[in-house]
Amino acid sequence: MKDIYKNPTLYYILVPAIVALWPLLVWAVYLPDAKSNLNSDVGQYEKAQNTIAVILTLDLDRLQLADAKTGTTEFDYVKEVYRIAALSGIPPGNCKLNSQVPIKSGEQKSQSAKVVFKDVDIVTFAKFLSNIQLRWANLQCTKVTLTKKKGLPDTWDVDLDFKYYY
Repeated sequence: MKDIYKNPTLYYILVPAIVALWPLLVWAVYLPDAKSNLNSDVGQYEKAQNTIAVILTLDLDRLQLADAKTGTTEFDYVKEVYRIAALSGIPPGNCKLNSQVPIKSGEQKSQSAKVVFKDVDIVTFAKFLSNIQLRWANLQCTKVTLTKKKGLPDTWDVDLDFKYYY
């Protein structure tokens, strides 16, 4: 049995037979899998195109706010906080904003701000927070403090600390 590996006839027959079976294996097994994966990817692409179209129709402001040359807009706390607060149903009189100067540490530039809302309900506050963080991915809410107003069922004072990374 040990001599079978030393027989060159085995290598002259076995190796070409394995090499001849490889294209058959590719044709029978790998090609149908590749076709089904392609069909699956095309289906996912069509679903994604439909979802993108829906997003663009529902949130057209993102395209209108984007700069035509760079595709991005410059973040401004005052403009964005008051705009999204108004969209969320928070009156400008109930909103106070205190932003700090931008700080550069290393190659990272950031700017902090404190936002205070008076007399808001939880749903309105959650809508504001969700919308502002959805719109600006580099904006992080670092601290939230909720203070319930006594005697009122769903009225809160909210203190938020934000940090935006450029």
